[in-house]
Amino acid sequence: MKTRSFAAQTATSPLGQFSFERREPGAEDVQIDILHCGICHSDIHTARNEWHNTIFPVVPGHEIVGRVSAVGKGVKGFEPGDLAAVGCMVDSCRECSSCAEGLEQYCEGSMVLTYNSPDRHTGGMTYGGYSERIVVAERFALRVPGNLDPAATAPLLCAGITLYSPLRHWKVGKGNKVGIVGLGGLGHMGVKLAHAMGAHVVLFTTSASKVEDGRRLGADEVVISRDADAMKKHTRSFDLIINSVSVPHDLDAYVTLLRRDGTLCLLGAPSEPHPSPAIFNLILARRRIAGSVIGGIRETQEMLDFCSAHEIESDIERIPIQKVNEAYERMLRSDVKYRFVIDMASLRA
Repeated sequence: MKTRSFAAQTATSPLGQFSFERREPGAEDVQIDILHCGICHSDIHTARNEWHNTIFPVVPGHEIVGRVSAVGKGVKGFEPGDLAAVGCMVDSCRECSSCAEGLEQYCEGSMVLTYNSPDRHTGGMTYGGYSERIVVAERFALRVPGNLDPAATAPLLCAGITLYSPLRHWKVGKGNKVGIVGLGGLGHMGVKLAHAMGAHVVLFTTSASKVEDGRRLGADEVVISRDADAMKKHTRSFDLIINSVSVPHDLDAYVTLLRRDGTLCLLGAPSEPHPSPAIFNLILARRRIAGSVIGGIRETQEMLDFCSAHEIESDIERIPIQKVNEAYERMLRSDVKYRFVIDMASLRA
């Protein structure tokens, strides 16, 4: 199927119109006409080859919500007309221990990302959600709860699950003290989700202008991380700190805030490494620095259902696809509250 999209042709060129062929849906596939696609910072990293792994042309986009337009004869969970979603991956080996446990994001074989990944069906590369439609195996399609706004749901497919998964893994609930570092596309979801889980939530930000917004989103406290005295007041008090910042910075400032056995979980993927933390800050309190990436399909559906039950959506700004390059530049200036979402009707206009 000829499919219109926006793509980056090189690391330095702006995104522009690009047509390619989507495969016809097979027996186990769902075809989705894309209504909305969120813009993730990973899209920028990939379009500009900042991780040095991009195969051009690249069609970004892995926060996808749309309407099912066709299903294969073996599909049981979706019908034409249903709202459906696709996140950061469209396949995995389905055989390794991680896949068997529903942790496809840690596939030990060959997880297939929604874009810029070898496509098993076409032999080329996968193309993402800045496009008219997508075809995906039913196993990797998600149901969108009817009480959520489809556009504001799109960022949940990456930003939402990226925060939900570590909060669930470290069993966050009432009685826990959780820190969220950074109030951007990821961080604002972390504040909302941790608050809904019953934790005492502390937002760390470098910007005094975000204090009021942090409290509106559910933070019990907001700390300006450049204020040494304010930081010191929280020494040895956190069970979990989730760090969403994607530029290199001092991790020790947060490690010292952890209780014994506390965890600093890194989500941001800077193009240059963080400065190494002081080893004694770790070993003298059995603290951990860990990482986490998105979530499996089962957990992502659980996240969507949790957001439905707690009426959690992303704070978004809708844009036509013709403004995607402007949106990239604004994201780099932190000039969005808190996620851009492309209205894909603008591609069809």
